[in-house]
Amino acid sequence: MHMTRQNLAGLTLLVGAAVLAGGARAQGTEFTNVQRGRYLAQASDCISCHTVKGGKPFAGGYPLETPFGTIYSSNITPDLATGIGNWSKDDFYRALHSGIRKDGQHLYPACPYPWFTKMTREDVDAIKDYLDTLEPVRAIAPDNELMWPLGWRQLVAGWNLLFFDEGEFIDRPDKSRLWNRGAYLVNGAGHCAACHSPKNMLGATDRDHALQGGDAGESWFAPSLTSHERDGLGAWSTQDIVQYLSTGANANTANAGPMTEVVMNSTQHLSKQDLTAIATYLKDIPAHDTGQADDHDGDDKAVTQEVMARGKAVYVDQCMGCHMADGEGQEDAFPRLAGSVPVHAEQPQSLIQVVLGGEFMADPAELPTGLGMPGFAWKLDDRQVADVLTFVRNNWGNKASAVTPEQVAKVRDALHEYGPRHERLISQSVH
Repeated sequence: MHMTRQNLAGLTLLVGAAVLAGGARAQGTEFTNVQRGRYLAQASDCISCHTVKGGKPFAGGYPLETPFGTIYSSNITPDLATGIGNWSKDDFYRALHSGIRKDGQHLYPACPYPWFTKMTREDVDAIKDYLDTLEPVRAIAPDNELMWPLGWRQLVAGWNLLFFDEGEFIDRPDKSRLWNRGAYLVNGAGHCAACHSPKNMLGATDRDHALQGGDAGESWFAPSLTSHERDGLGAWSTQDIVQYLSTGANANTANAGPMTEVVMNSTQHLSKQDLTAIATYLKDIPAHDTGQADDHDGDDKAVTQEVMARGKAVYVDQCMGCHMADGEGQEDAFPRLAGSVPVHAEQPQSLIQVVLGGEFMADPAELPTGLGMPGFAWKLDDRQVADVLTFVRNNWGNKASAVTPEQVAKVRDALHEYGPRHERLISQSVH
């Protein structure tokens, strides 16, 4: 084949254009994976646990308080010496899927690998692609402070045999695509059951009571996510759930405690379609048995007329100005207490925390209020706090167990130990 200079020049241009086009496509694919990975890292709320207050995002060192001691989160920036810069995608997938680090050591289940194992390989790889684009930070987490002999990581292998079901999420063909997407996010990346489920004495989630409410750490109680009418999401519409996850508030309540970080660092960044999928899945969870009467005729003998009278006096004096005489609050400002899920929660720790230490609402772009409630620890004693919360939990149609001064004292001690949560709040929403 005879080729003229013009032909050769034309062929060179065509080859060059093809190479450039291929490079553009490769860059586009890589960019898409990074964007997808960033989104999934937000869905997984990685930043909340892997960033210490005042530290670099994702550089670890955050103290995770457990009944067995303190575990400090690891550095997941791409630093070669102290982070995961020398981890392959296989290494990273094994950590999230099987709970095994690059060096072969077991991760403690404070890392939510029992939920991340449900994520697909493609999603895990995308998260790694995103983390690899972060600024490498040289940071070494403090040594864990665990009771003996839990510092020996090999013991986690036994825990895994008892409580860890490894394996990716499998769609249920009898459910819609939206339901399956919601189940994947709730039970995988979102790891909602880690806080919203009770735990056994070894710190494992009680699978028989999953999402029925549980310990969220530092004396916070995460309420039930089942369809129970009062102690759950039964009275919430799908749109109520979407609004709460995107803004931290809806007509029923407003966020408090660790959920503020979840909204700010995670759920506010999710698409409305994914939030609707989550809500669709949660609304399909059957109501759980609270062990209490489901009507308003139940009788808690500790809810006496004397306690209610004392609690009402405190409420009128300290609370009514914001939450109103009828407990309905003020829209987009102060949450309603009548019919509120947190008010009806099986355990009152979160309510006690808010009254003693105060709290700030989430401040997302969609609802930039950031309003707060002052703490009353300096002003109200244990009995006054117990009385006013018993009144709130048993007024305006509410019906829940009484709060005792002993419960208040226990939370007050925890508040002294950890300090007010809003003073320690990590506010790193990485966009």
